[in-house]
Amino acid sequence: MTNCRIPLQGTANMSFHQEADWGECCEPMLLSPNHPNAEVIEIPGYTLVYCNGACPKNYRVYKGESMLGLVFQHITYWSSGIDEIRYAQPLNAVVALDDFLAASIAKTTNKALAA
Repeated sequence: MTNCRIPLQGTANMSFHQEADWGECCEPMLLSPNHPNAEVIEIPGYTLVYCNGACPKNYRVYKGESMLGLVFQHITYWSSGIDEIRYAQPLNAVVALDDFLAASIAKTTNKALAA
């Protein structure tokens, strides 16, 4: 995968019927989990799809069809997008992210019911 930036300057003048020719460098930056070129890590109940980065590598976390957030693969540990805890395994970072989101949704729902 290459790091290509699509130029924004001058695109406003393009006709809607005109196809932009960005050359060979422009692959989709955020591939879906089922894309044949996506770098995917399957762990029970979750799918991690590589976004970008080298160290840390950034992965989008999916549970079923829903994206939960991001986890980061460092050289010696994993972390989630919600805390600064270092996890030995990606599953632990993903579960922490999932638990946080579930607790946040429950808290928001409880506040809405109380109002």
